Amino acid sequence: MSASKVYFTDMRCKTGTSLLRKLEKLIASAGMERIDMQDKFVAIKLHFGEPGNLSFLRPNFAKTVVDAVRKQGGKPFLTDCNTLYVGRRKDALEHIEAAYENGFTPLSTGCQVIIADGLKGTDDVEVPLEGCTYFSSARIGRAIMDADVFVSLTHFKGHELTGFGGAIKNIGMGCGSRAGKMAMHSDGKPRVSAAKCRSCGSCMRFCAQSAIAFGEDRKAFINHDLCVGCGRCIGTCNFDAIVNDYDANNNILNCRMAEYAKAVLDGKPHFHVSVVNQVSPFCDCHGENDAAVVPDIGMFASFDPVALDKACIDAVNAAPAISASIMGERRHDGCDHFTAIHPATDWRSQIDHAVRIGLGSADYELVTL
Repeated sequence: MSASKVYFTDMRCKTGTSLLRKLEKLIASAGMERIDMQDKFVAIKLHFGEPGNLSFLRPNFAKTVVDAVRKQGGKPFLTDCNTLYVGRRKDALEHIEAAYENGFTPLSTGCQVIIADGLKGTDDVEVPLEGCTYFSSARIGRAIMDADVFVSLTHFKGHELTGFGGAIKNIGMGCGSRAGKMAMHSDGKPRVSAAKCRSCGSCMRFCAQSAIAFGEDRKAFINHDLCVGCGRCIGTCNFDAIVNDYDANNNILNCRMAEYAKAVLDGKPHFHVSVVNQVSPFCDCHGENDAAVVPDIGMFASFDPVALDKACIDAVNAAPAISASIMGERRHDGCDHFTAIHPATDWRSQIDHAVRIGLGSADYELVTL
């Protein structure tokens, strides 16, 4: 596969201009205007940030992308899917409240927020996959698959399981429904925490496989021989008593995530923007954030999410580490920043597998504006 163009602009602003104006020019220069958006529904996928975290992207970045889509005649909406873990984004009501709390409202961004996999994370579409290793199909949030055009807006950062969180993760993990997230993280078999179970019976009533029963202690338990890993019970439980085991090898998780990204993008016009600022060592899913590990770098855009991620990785690794961060606590030993922070995972497996399945190219031509 030939090198893909990745467009870049730094975070410097002369008096009289702004980062948002630079982002507008970046999007235009990278060619998003070549996508026909007239009267089309355009899903803008981003991470709204877990409340308490302050490193997520400001809503102003989203507003700039929304305005660019509207300029092309599109019908934009901001979107994400519900989380698998227990937090304030595990169902659509809490998720929208969290998005609003962090500033992503229709008044501030110019468009609506739609949680793509519905109220309880179970409104999805099974998307066929070809040429992949781990999946023959993927469970993707319905609103994302119903959209005509897909745009990703990513806060590039570190990640404790995948090494880094870039466009591939924003798309692959972020667009998976609860069942899809379970499939990526493990074999998709949830379990019941007896200490939290209230014996209400709601999970059993909503299990289509009759996989849930109650023991003599009146606590629910799941028969994994019958369970198909749909995740409906997790969304149904109001007491956070049903959880998923995160038992996938990190390299396998990276590969599975790339395959889910392929399911989202295949056959659909798409475009990608990554902002490399406040590069926190951990995901924005945390209700807190650690200090940035490198100085703010800039904004990148491309039609190729793999090339985009690789360009961001190279830019972060070329930047000096901030000593007053987790990097100052770790011996670097000549390895890159991501493996220095998260030595248990190798981010290269994500890029390598994405290239292998035809998601994009790891080779890129950087065009600096």
